[in-house]
Amino acid sequence: MPAPRLTTPPNGRGALSNATNRYERLKRVANDPAFADGWTADDDHAPRLGTAVTIDKTKTIIARNQSPDVPFDRSINPYRGCEHGCIYCFARPTHAYLGLSPGLDFESQLLAKPDAAKLLDRELRKPGYVCRPIALGTNTDPYQPIERTWQITRSVLETLIAFRHPFTIVTKSALVARDLDLLAPASAQGLVRVAISVTTLDRKLARRMEPRAATPEKRLATITALAQAGVPTGVMVAPIIPALTDSETEAILRAAAAAGARSAGYVLLRLPLEIKELFREWLAANAPMRAERVIAQLRALHGGRDYDATFRKRQRGEGPYAQMIAERFKLARRRLGLDRDLPALDTRQFAAPARPEPQMSLL
Repeated sequence: MPAPRLTTPPNGRGALSNATNRYERLKRVANDPAFADGWTADDDHAPRLGTAVTIDKTKTIIARNQSPDVPFDRSINPYRGCEHGCIYCFARPTHAYLGLSPGLDFESQLLAKPDAAKLLDRELRKPGYVCRPIALGTNTDPYQPIERTWQITRSVLETLIAFRHPFTIVTKSALVARDLDLLAPASAQGLVRVAISVTTLDRKLARRMEPRAATPEKRLATITALAQAGVPTGVMVAPIIPALTDSETEAILRAAAAAGARSAGYVLLRLPLEIKELFREWLAANAPMRAERVIAQLRALHGGRDYDATFRKRQRGEGPYAQMIAERFKLARRRLGLDRDLPALDTRQFAAPARPEPQMSLL
């Protein structure tokens, strides 16, 4: 049966629809004969949509990239899909590779990689491996809610630290503070940097836009906890959404600096592939009076298109508005002392730990 399009998302979810992905030949239509009498699925109570987790049988764990506009060449994603449900997430289209929808499937049909630490140990021991910082949180959040149970990210950190391998973390979850017992000693060795993503300080907007991520207050408190433990911590204002969150840029930077952040960066909203329609649906339901202006401003950033994937343009856009955001950000960073680089990570300590010796039989 075709899946209806909702005007409010299921409880705790960000997307309003679950359209078929771009690879499917048959398409679901957002129209259901069952509602032809005028009732809609959300008129009584928004439905609950549970989270299903399956095992990802991947044989490797380190992903490589050669993108000239990102500061790392390798990363680890312990999970595929993300329960945070951020409507703007640029990783949503990757769920299409699994035959799933970038819509509600992305935030409810998750894949976990419980063998991540074992695979990482094997890859780091390969002859000729050259140590460079590994980024966690580049596609989906390594501290999304299911990490509380699965603890795959923690096992990856334990392995990296055993090898004295440097790493970076980007997250919008307060759960990262759980691992301060690992992160604090690693930071003393020059092995870790953390960035906390803050999109808005508006609690209500955050609840609708990032339904299962930590509240803005919790994220700022997490910056404080990390900073007080000696972990080099920055803030990522990402994404900046024109005509919706752009006016908060300076306020976010002020709050992050007060919390203890030492550096700051930003990324403008990106709408590749299926995200275009998902975000438009969300705008129509959650910010109808601003929707036209948001989309018009976004298109102005990308030469009249919804998105320009060109390296060095995709994250910052171009034109007068992009220049204005860049200048505002630069001035605020300088004024607040957030224009410093976090300490460089040390790759010279990398060494494979001795393998545990098997116990000899007594017989």
